[in-house]
Parts: sequence; C-alpha cells; structure tokens
Amino acid sequence: MKITNKEELSRTSRRKDALEILEEGLKAANPKSSVKEALRNLKDELNKARRIVVIGFGKASIKMAEGCEEELRDKIYDGAIIAPKGIEDKKLKIIKVFEGTHPIPSEVNVESAKKLISVCSNLTSEDLVICLISGGGSSLLTFPANDISLEEKKLTTDVLLKSGADIREINTIRKHISKVKGGQLLNFLKPAKVVSLILSDVVGDPIEYIASGPTSPDSSTFKDALSIIKKYNLVNKLPKSVVERIEKGVRGEILETPKPGDEIFNDVKNIIVSNNMKSLVAMEKKASSLGYSTIILTSYAQGESREVGKFLCAVIKQISSYDIPIKKPACVILGGETTVTVKGNGKGGRNQELVLSVVLNCKDVKNFVFASIGSDGIDGYTDAAGAIADNFSLEDAVNSGLKPEEFLENNDSYNFFKQTRDLIFTGPTGTNVNDFTVALIF
Repeated sequence: MKITNKEELSRTSRRKDALEILEEGLKAANPKSSVKEALRNLKDELNKARRIVVIGFGKASIKMAEGCEEELRDKIYDGAIIAPKGIEDKKLKIIKVFEGTHPIPSEVNVESAKKLISVCSNLTSEDLVICLISGGGSSLLTFPANDISLEEKKLTTDVLLKSGADIREINTIRKHISKVKGGQLLNFLKPAKVVSLILSDVVGDPIEYIASGPTSPDSSTFKDALSIIKKYNLVNKLPKSVVERIEKGVRGEILETPKPGDEIFNDVKNIIVSNNMKSLVAMEKKASSLGYSTIILTSYAQGESREVGKFLCAVIKQISSYDIPIKKPACVILGGETTVTVKGNGKGGRNQELVLSVVLNCKDVKNFVFASIGSDGIDGYTDAAGAIADNFSLEDAVNSGLKPEEFLENNDSYNFFKQTRDLIFTGPTGTNVNDFTVALIF
C-alpha cells in the first residue's frame, strides 16, 4: 500500500511530504488488521456458532479474508469471496476466491455470485455467517432481478457512473434491480446468524449504501429510484426494462426491498471496521510530525470535482494570505468522494479532475502543493490513483504548450498529468475508504 512512483514525483521536499502523508492514510486503511481487531470483539458469537462460514465481496475482500483466516484459523468451516479480476491471492488456505470485473459487471460476476451463494446452502440457526463487505461490492456481487439482463445491468451501471449521481443515488437504483442488494442477500443466508464486517467507502458511513447494503435494511424505495432517474434525465438513457421495473415497483406490482423492522434482520449485526476518518486522523498525525500546522477540513467532501477544487483553492489562498484558519506551514486534509459529470470524451477520474481544477484556480498562489488519490488506487477508468501538483505546475504546463482549460473541459485530466509527469500510481491497494486529499501551504 505505497505510492510506487514516489521518488519520481518527489521533485521537491514539500511534494515528498504530501506523498508521505497520503501513504499514511493508506496504511491506516489496512483491511486485514481492521478485521482482526473486530473479530476479537466478537468472541461470544464465534464461540456459540456450530459452524462459521465466511463470505465477502469488494476491493478489500482478499485482505479482509486473510484477516479472518489468521484470526479464526481452523474455526472456519467454509468460505468464498469475490475479488476484482487480476488481484492475486497467495495466502488464503480455506476461503475460496472467485473473480469479478469492476466497475462494470460481466457474466463472470454473475457466475461468481451464484457460486458464493451456493457456499451458504443448508445453513441452520446454529451457524454463523461472517460477511466481509467493502467498496466495489455492488459491481462484484451481481445478481440481476429476473426481468433484467446482465447487458441491461451493465449499461445501467455505465450510465449511472457518468451521470453525475453520487454513490447513494447510484446504489438506490442498483438495489431495486437486484436479487441480493438492499438487504436481499439475507434471503440466501437465513436462518443463520449474520455478522457483516464493513469497510466503508461511502461518505458518512451509511451502512445501507455501502456495496448497496446487501445485509442492511433499505430505507430507499422504488419511488426514490424513479426520482433519481428523472433528476438526471436518464429515462431515455437507461434500458427500457430498468425504467419499467422501477415504474412497476412504484405502482406496487413488485415487492419492495426489506425495510427497517423486518424480521429478516433478526440476529444480524452490521459493523463498520474502518472508514475515511480513521485514515484522515493518521494523516494529520504524520503531517504534524513533519512540522505542519494541521486541520482536518472534513471527511464529507462531495460535489462536482471542479467546483470542490475552486473552494479548496479559496481555502489555500486564505491560509497563504492571512494564516487563517491555521498558520503556515499548513497542511489541510480532507476526505470524501466528489463526482464528475462527464461531458467531454477525455480520460480521467474525480481526483485527477479535482487537482487540475486547483491548478487552474490557484495560479496566483506562490507556495503550495496539492494532491488527491482514491484509496483503492484506481481513479475513474484509469490506472492512476490520482495526481499531484504545485505552484509551478501551471507555468510548466503552459511553457510546454499545454492548455489546461481545454483538458478540464474535455474531462481529460489523465492526459494532462501524464504529460506533466504528475500522475500518482499505487496499483490496486486492496482497500477502499473513499478519497484522500492534502494541501500544503508554506
């Protein structure tokens, strides 16, 4: 869980500091240690179980499963997880690993979901299912409703990811076109007791929206899903079958997802084991040790990346000019998850677009470094985790003949930072707790 090109990016000592602070956030989001700590607090449930079955899905599922095996050892009767395709496992001995594609689901995801569910057959009320849930689980655990084809589900996911909708809105629709999301996975796990250990990738840690809440009561409705479709003008962009299913649900022709108070949630525990704030606190501690005045601005950052960039530039200017709200040298830390409404045909991600927006808006600030990454190591549809820039970035880009405004308008932040050699690479980190953003002002 390191920045693989840190040496190349550390062209100044301040840039190196920013990268080390980001790395501290990645270390704090270690899924294995988070799961092991949680299991130590569940001794009663573990001791009472006749059999323990471990299932999981998400970008962090392999490391979470490793934590289970190390902590429980031979107490595990059986298990299976669905992990992103290409992530190798060399440590798991009991828990089987199935593959899935992300962020767009494929046929292999459906087959893996069926295999995972088959592991949970013939469970009794004396058994315990430990369900490991992390970001990416919505795509990896794909089991479309009967009237929705996989191709229609894929198109729906693609349209939603490009619409500007936030993760809660996206998952509201996902839950209502699935057999397993929005608490419906429990239909395949009951009558066993269930404990879900959850690595949060959703701002504010609402359990029902993390990986679309497969073991959580769903407060959203078909009516909510239809409102989101209309809000983003998606009626004619989504598959007809998806819109028709949601309209039928609004009319009461299809059963709703299970709601709070439903008896299916008896003997079910949902526990957050790690989140964005935990990492931000670790980042602040690192920044302080490097001699910076620090502030965690928020772990709830949301909105259009380029607009959030404008706001953060205002914060940078305030500190640069007035030493308010903290004195220089200053480190501003925040987390959350912004969005990008794709209008151009370029390549990029929300973190890269955020950094490019700051570069454009902070052209008059003399001494700053700004960096932002996705904690999973994947920003948008790119191989980069994010990007880093400083007060020299705009000048260097213009001298090289680049026009940053055009890259931003074309949603082409990846190719801008590729040419300036400012892309941050980590590879898949095996965790996912939203994004980490750092601004140094000195």
